Amino acid sequence: MPLIFKNTSLITFKQLGLSNEILNAMADLGFENPTEIQEQAISSLMQEQRDFIGLANTGTGKTAAFGIPLLENIDPSNNNTQALVLAPTRELGQQIAEQLQLFAQHLQKINILAVYGGAAITNQIKALRKPQHIIIATPGRLIDLINRKTIKLEHLRFLVLDEADEMLNMDFKEDIDKILSFTPADKLTWLFSATMPPEIKKIVKKYMDNPIEVRVNADTKVNANIEHQYTLVKQADKAEALTRFLDIHQDMRGLVFCRTKRDTQNLAEELLSKNYKADALHGDLSQAQRDRVMKRFKSRELNLVIATDVAARGIDVDDLTHVFHFTLPDDHSYYTHRSGRTARAGKTGISFAFVNIREKSKIERFEKKLGISFKKVPIPSSEEIADVRMEKWCQQILDKKTKGKISPEIVEKAGIIFGNLSKEELITKLLVNELEKLNIGKSGNLNASRSSKSSDRDDSRGRRSRDRDGRNDRFDRKSDRDGNRRERRERDRNKGY
Repeated sequence: MPLIFKNTSLITFKQLGLSNEILNAMADLGFENPTEIQEQAISSLMQEQRDFIGLANTGTGKTAAFGIPLLENIDPSNNNTQALVLAPTRELGQQIAEQLQLFAQHLQKINILAVYGGAAITNQIKALRKPQHIIIATPGRLIDLINRKTIKLEHLRFLVLDEADEMLNMDFKEDIDKILSFTPADKLTWLFSATMPPEIKKIVKKYMDNPIEVRVNADTKVNANIEHQYTLVKQADKAEALTRFLDIHQDMRGLVFCRTKRDTQNLAEELLSKNYKADALHGDLSQAQRDRVMKRFKSRELNLVIATDVAARGIDVDDLTHVFHFTLPDDHSYYTHRSGRTARAGKTGISFAFVNIREKSKIERFEKKLGISFKKVPIPSSEEIADVRMEKWCQQILDKKTKGKISPEIVEKAGIIFGNLSKEELITKLLVNELEKLNIGKSGNLNASRSSKSSDRDDSRGRRSRDRDGRNDRFDRKSDRDGNRRERRERDRNKGY
C-alpha cells in the first residue's frame, strides 16, 4: 500500500538537507521555499532509496522535485549514464535539461544531455561520445539511439518518467516497454504525472516495487487563482469572437488551444492576416521553427501562441494572463493542464472557453467534476472596442515625451494657427481626426464602410484595422440575431414547448 503525504507546513530548501551547492543554485534563482510536490518528493527521495510516484498538476514544479534529488545522487567520477529522464515532447525535454543545468551550476561537473526528434541525430551521436551522466530523451529518438548502440543503459541507477500520463496519451506505451527492457532491474523508477489513469497503474504494477506515493492537492484540481469564463458562440464565429477579446485586452499574453494541427495552423494564419501578433506551435513544424516561435513569444514579440495539447507540453512561461480553449477538451484533466499554464508564481489568470451550443454540457460537467464555477461573458461589442482604442490613444498622447522632439518655431506656428480655438474645440478636432483613422463614427461605433479615398490614403495596417472593424459591425448584428434566437429557444423550453 503506497504512502500518501500531504503538505503540513511552509519550510525552506535549507531544511530539506540539501548540499550547499544546490542551495546556492536555488538562491541564485531566487527560490527559497519549495512547492508542495517539491517538499514531499525531495524529502522522500533524499531519505529513502525506493521507487516513487509523484502526482501533481501542471505548473507545480515537478522538474525540481525529481531533478534536485537526481543531482544529489549523481557520482561525477563515474562516467556511465546514471540517470535517464523520459519526456513526451522535445520542448519539455529541452526545458528539463535547461533547469537541471541551472540547479547543477555550483556542483562538480555533471554532464547533462537532451536528445529528441526534430534535431540532427548526428550532432546528438557526437555529443554521446562524451560521458553523459544524465540523459533526457523523448521515447522515439531514444530507441533510435539505442538501436544505433550510441546509448548504453546497463549501468542506469535512476529512471524518471515525467508527464507519464501524456506519454501514454501519445501512444508511447510500447516504446516505454522497449526502453525499460534495456535498463537494469535494480534501478529506481520515479514516475511523475498529473493524473493516474488505469494505464499508469499497469506500469506501476509491472515495473515498480512498493513505491512511495505523494499526492499534492488531491482535493484541489485547479489553481484557485484562475478565473474560469466562457462565451456562447457558433463554431464558425469563434475566430472573430477571439479577435474581439484580443482587441479589448491588448496587453494580454496567452495560449490558445486547438484540437488539431490543422485547426492550429488555420487559426494562426487568420490572426496573422488581421495583423495580430500570433503564431502556431504544432508537431508539423521543424525544431528550428518551433524554437523560433518560442523565442519570439518569450521576448514578447508575440502576444499569442496557438497550440495543440501535445505541442504545449514544455512551454515554460510564467506570466501568461490568459488561456483560451478554442475547442474544449473531452477530458477534464486536459482542461486542468491547459488552465494551469496561467496564474503561476502566485499570479492570477483567466481560463476562457469558446463554446458552441453542443459544447455547453461540457462546461456543466467540468464545473461538477473539478469543483469550479464558470462565468458567462458576452462577446465585446464594437462600441467597447472603440472605447478601448480611444482610451489607449489618449494615454499614448499623455505619455508622449516632447522635450527636444520639435523646434520652438513649429510650436509657435501651430499656436498661431490654433490660437482661436478653445481647449474643447481643439480636443474635439483631434478626436474626430483619430476617430476617422479608426473608422469610428460620431456615435463612437465602428463603421462598416469607408471611402475609397481614405482607403488609398491610409497604410496597409490601417486597411486591415478597418476591414476588421467592418466585420465587427456585421458580427455584432449577427451575434444579436443569434442571441435573440437562443433566448427565444430558452423561453420555449422553460414553457414546456
